[in-house]
Amino acid sequence: MSKRKLTTFGESIKQLRVDRKLPQRKIAAYLDIDASLLAKYERNVRQPSKELIEKIATLFGVDSKDLINEAFTDKIAYQILEEEFDSKLLRLAEEKVEYIKSKK
Repeated sequence: MSKRKLTTFGESIKQLRVDRKLPQRKIAAYLDIDASLLAKYERNVRQPSKELIEKIATLFGVDSKDLINEAFTDKIAYQILEEEFDSKLLRLAEEKVEYIKSKK
């Protein structure tokens, strides 16, 4: 079984941009944001809104769900790192998701 190559949301969108040989300013203009904000997204300093992620997905012709998942898992990972939680927290969260689903 091969392991999936892990990347952050910022790394993913930067790679999409670089692969197409597009400068940040052109992507930022299309997204109607400042190029410095796009740079922050690429460096994982800021996280864009779901609506902006969907616009990025449309621009690059990729599945918006994949980019949204990438951004959301970044948020979870950074929170775990910041709070210095361990992997037990993830297992507990998975169990809690299943519990909440069963209540609906």
